[in-house]
Amino acid sequence: MEETEKNIEQNDNQKAGTRIPIERTEPSEVKENEITPKVEIKETELNAAREKVAALEIQVAELKDVLLRKIADFENFKRRNENDQLNLLKFAAEPFLRNILPVYDDLERSLSHIDEAGNFESTRKGLQLVYEKFGKILENQGIKRIDAKGKPFNVEYHEALMQRAAEGVEPHTVLEVLEPGYIYKDKVIRHAKVIVSAETASHDEGNGSQDRDVSPDDDNNEG
Repeated sequence: MEETEKNIEQNDNQKAGTRIPIERTEPSEVKENEITPKVEIKETELNAAREKVAALEIQVAELKDVLLRKIADFENFKRRNENDQLNLLKFAAEPFLRNILPVYDDLERSLSHIDEAGNFESTRKGLQLVYEKFGKILENQGIKRIDAKGKPFNVEYHEALMQRAAEGVEPHTVLEVLEPGYIYKDKVIRHAKVIVSAETASHDEGNGSQDRDVSPDDDNNEG
């Protein structure tokens, strides 16, 4: 029995002496190995982000410069366009004036030869030519005289200054043009001032040829 107990104790002692030692790593070494790669990754990402921000700042500066140049170009274009419009309005009559200058010269020459020639007939013909030339210039510019005499009175083209009774003439007919009217293209720029025939039934026979001013009621009737 004693030997058996000794053998058991020896076996236990052998088992205790043959335990495998476990290697332990220091905590500081584990943390250093784990943190270093993460720090390097974060620094790389930060540098990349900084480079990207710098590139974007350069791009923004370039776009800002382009935008400022476009704004300046637009302002210059707008200013030139406004000046062109003002000059166009200011000198709009220049072509017409260039056309009538020769007529003005012809008229001056005709007047200067009145006393020298002593021939009023030739002077009259010269003035007639100047008049016709000037009429053609007006017509080329789109200006036409209103054909009023003998036409029915029309408030769109005529302005009645007085009425006159006239036998054999329809009432409200233009008898005489005191001042001609003109149309510029499709617009009346001056109404023809005219004398209009009156209704003979409303007048005595003795006053048949007498002129009278047009009253507001007459104007309304004529319209």
